[in-house]
Amino acid sequence: MIDVLYFAWLRERVGAPREQLETQAATVADLVTELAARSEGHALAFENLQGLRVALDQELADFAAPLAGVREVAFFPPMTGG
Repeated sequence: MIDVLYFAWLRERVGAPREQLETQAATVADLVTELAARSEGHALAFENLQGLRVALDQELADFAAPLAGVREVAFFPPMTGG
């Protein structure tokens, strides 16, 4: 079981701040493919990966990162400084 967290506009498109799911995804990119197929809102949230960041167990990662042993995946837009 993996926790998937959504922040900012991703939460609005998916319609929930988080979900738990079973996945066979080997990488973050594989998980994104699975998630995008879940609903129209998910598909909209993941249509442009250029505008997304991901953290695995609260550590920044990239979309090629493996999911083995990961308990939490968080998706969020890039942070802006100021």
